[in-house]
Amino acid sequence: MTLDALRQCFLDHLAGERGLAEHTLRSYGAILADDLVELSSSQVTEPKQLTLPVLERLFISWRRRGLGDASLALRLAAWRTFCNYLMRDQWLLDNPAAQLKAPRAAKRLPKNLDVDSISQLLQLPQDDPLAIRDAAMMELLYGSGLRLAELVALDIDAIHSRHRELRVLGKGNKTRIVPYGRCAAEALERWLPVRAQWLGSKLDEVALFISQRQQRINPRTVQVRLNFWGQQQGLKGNLHPHKLRHSFASHMLESSGDLRAVQELLGHANLSTTQVYTHLDFQHLAKVYDGAHPRARKKK
Repeated sequence: MTLDALRQCFLDHLAGERGLAEHTLRSYGAILADDLVELSSSQVTEPKQLTLPVLERLFISWRRRGLGDASLALRLAAWRTFCNYLMRDQWLLDNPAAQLKAPRAAKRLPKNLDVDSISQLLQLPQDDPLAIRDAAMMELLYGSGLRLAELVALDIDAIHSRHRELRVLGKGNKTRIVPYGRCAAEALERWLPVRAQWLGSKLDEVALFISQRQQRINPRTVQVRLNFWGQQQGLKGNLHPHKLRHSFASHMLESSGDLRAVQELLGHANLSTTQVYTHLDFQHLAKVYDGAHPRARKKK
């Protein structure tokens, strides 16, 4: 079996069994497709030909193309994962990519909005159905620190309004429970009747956020709507969903200093991923959220 055919089997495996995020699948697929073309020009087309010297030459070619450290690390991750898959299915005896060292990519602190900018952004009209939906989405992106894919995947039964909690399906199909605050609860209360009106007699749609076509909202639509409101509300630069997640993390840490609580709320598997926001290290969770998040506090 050729490496190119095995690449497709590998991607199917990642999508089915490991539940990898779609953008990671696309990245791995594109990287391997690109590199396999280069390898085939050197007559490397079968798994048994994948050796450390072959991958070292590939690594050198990446460097010559001027790829940065983060890109190199991603390409190595793709190859290590691919070779592990080939070992699992006995196409390889060992993993040659495991012997290549990835450069350490410098972790930059993501840019976030301050609390005043968030408040400015979320002052949306309450008599426009689209604005009502968009406000509810933004309140959850910021109020619960959701990833875009997590927001879009929410079903109506993910809401536990009595406890103000969401059941979120995160990376690797891992489920976590996250709280949401008063402002998000009020935004959801305004959105749910609009959702019911849009659906009409279509009772089989389970998505929490839908388009006017009665279908689960598309991630691209969320991005476009968020950017639209950023410009409409006078915020500078492009506004994307991850900026609201970064803002959530930064504001929670500024208020609480509780790194482990924020790690759990964000759904980070490793603490080091959360440490991009700060160098603090403390502990506990829902209590921290209720006391610290700017849009969770009760009205006085």
